[in-house]
Amino acid sequence: MALLPYLEANRLEAGCDEVGRGCLAGPVMAAAVILPQDYSNKWVNDSKQLSKANRANLVDEIKEKAIAWAVAEASVEEIDQINILNASFLAMKRAIVALHTVPEYLLIDGNRWRSDLDIPYSCVIKGDGKYSSIAAASILAKVVRDKFMEELSMEYPYYGWETNAGYPTQRHRAGIEQHGDCIWHRKSFTLLKGQMKLDL
Repeated sequence: MALLPYLEANRLEAGCDEVGRGCLAGPVMAAAVILPQDYSNKWVNDSKQLSKANRANLVDEIKEKAIAWAVAEASVEEIDQINILNASFLAMKRAIVALHTVPEYLLIDGNRWRSDLDIPYSCVIKGDGKYSSIAAASILAKVVRDKFMEELSMEYPYYGWETNAGYPTQRHRAGIEQHGDCIWHRKSFTLLKGQMKLDL
């Protein structure tokens, strides 16, 4: 099923999504994308439904065809200070502010949104599987974040970040158990099952 090109015609809508909320390590990243209303690509979909190769192939096209796009992050320190939900909102706000074209409306993936931006919005549950602009944002954010975690894995090889991107896989947790956590781990998260959250 083709994704919807917009919520309302003739309006600059920015699709917004974040990646990495459920990870044990690394920043949370977000993207905002304004697509032309006649944009169509059958491969643009929720980034989780696409192969790594398909996502990589789509990134350049999205950047080229978009009216505006931006990727931003909230750091591990910010996640630990203000919690992952607020850090996700912060990353999305930074991506929206970084757009060189100011959107007239925001399509936010998820069921809630909070910021001090004076831009009207709609929250769309599973929006990355419904609207092209949100799907494009999810693709950009995931490709950038996965690459970042792959690069970190060369310095921190114990956790399997080159394949799990910081998510709580068996290999990641085994690495924490054997080698301890590192500066990229979110100390406000329960890093090992059955363990109390680490003191900040």
